Amino acid sequence: MTEGSAYPYRRILFVCHANTARSVMAEHLLRRRLVEIGVSPEEVVVESGGIAAFARDGSLVSLDTRLVLRDVGIGLSEELGARDLKRGHRHLLDTADLILTMTSEQIDMVRTHHDPGEIPLLTLRAFAGFAGDIDDPAGHGEDVFAAARDEIIHAIEHALPRLVPSAPPLHSCASCVS
Repeated sequence: MTEGSAYPYRRILFVCHANTARSVMAEHLLRRRLVEIGVSPEEVVVESGGIAAFARDGSLVSLDTRLVLRDVGIGLSEELGARDLKRGHRHLLDTADLILTMTSEQIDMVRTHHDPGEIPLLTLRAFAGFAGDIDDPAGHGEDVFAAARDEIIHAIEHALPRLVPSAPPLHSCASCVS
């Protein structure tokens, strides 16, 4: 992108229950994708947090999340910890101009703790043009985490034109039905 380009959303917040798996994956996968198409982290800020009662600042990102991200070339720092949107990181809700959850239940949870006003609040799949939720892989094996990662990648690719209007079009989507 050229300097000074306008993006419809400058601060994107991904939300899941504890911020130890799905929202962390979405945050880092979108960050990387934006850089790949020439959008700097200063132009579009991407963050994530947890909204459930059990979300806690500093909770460890799951090992399976780290492994499935490493499998696609994304390494997370050892210091990376979860962000609790109800307490220590409430400001992320206040400053976001697009809030994307992993489930419709999380939309209700966000609304319980924050009035988004005119800020779009949708599931990632809905924003990408699909129905349904991205299920929590917690308590399952690495293969379920990898499937969640791939589902997030798929949704991000389909959402990208809404985030960056000048993004290159999808080349092909093997998992899309014509």
